[in-house]
Amino acid sequence: MMTLHSYPGLFGLEDNNPYGLKVYAFLKLCGLPFNHEHGIDVSAAPRGQLPYLTDNGLPLGDSDAIIGYLKRQYALSIDAALNPAQRMQDLMIRRTLDDLYWVMSYSRWRDERYWPLFRKALLDTHPDVTPEQLEAARQFNFQRYHFQGIGRYAPEDAYARGIADLDAIAGLLGDNGFMFGPLPVSTDAGLYGFLANIYYYDIDTPLKRELLARKNLVDHCLALRAEIS
Repeated sequence: MMTLHSYPGLFGLEDNNPYGLKVYAFLKLCGLPFNHEHGIDVSAAPRGQLPYLTDNGLPLGDSDAIIGYLKRQYALSIDAALNPAQRMQDLMIRRTLDDLYWVMSYSRWRDERYWPLFRKALLDTHPDVTPEQLEAARQFNFQRYHFQGIGRYAPEDAYARGIADLDAIAGLLGDNGFMFGPLPVSTDAGLYGFLANIYYYDIDTPLKRELLARKNLVDHCLALRAEIS
């Protein structure tokens, strides 16, 4: 059986990282049986990153690569009805979510207004996680933010970038329910990984306020949650 290795859950979600939750949602949508193991140790992970998937001893990293492998290996039809234009739009949406990721991460680990609340939630929810581990992860993230660029932004500029990402996604989604019609596809699993990690995040950030103001984003999050529950 496959095993999904991902970060610990938080605020009722199966993974507090959007990429891990994306793969989790995809597996559930496709009805693939899998085990789910949580942790923060990346020493065995391809590329040194979570999430990763093991399938019959084969380790697979990167959420997009994992989903691509699963679609080929198990002849999944979840995206079969997408036309060429929709497939290109899917790529652009995934790239937008990659940009949103940095702002979400910034709001948790970097912003001094929200870091203490995030830290407390992790420690309260996961007694096996130590303050020293979190501080080491925080310092590592500071380095990533600096080299990626978001760490050089003023907070209001960082959030403006993430809010623009959410606005673009809301505009593309419209009132269709799911991104390309009444049935969810892998694009929707990706959206859910991010939207749920903002919607269910029990800390009031600019990103959460923006999402709550966008009814179609909230509706999408709740509808996908119902599909995989």
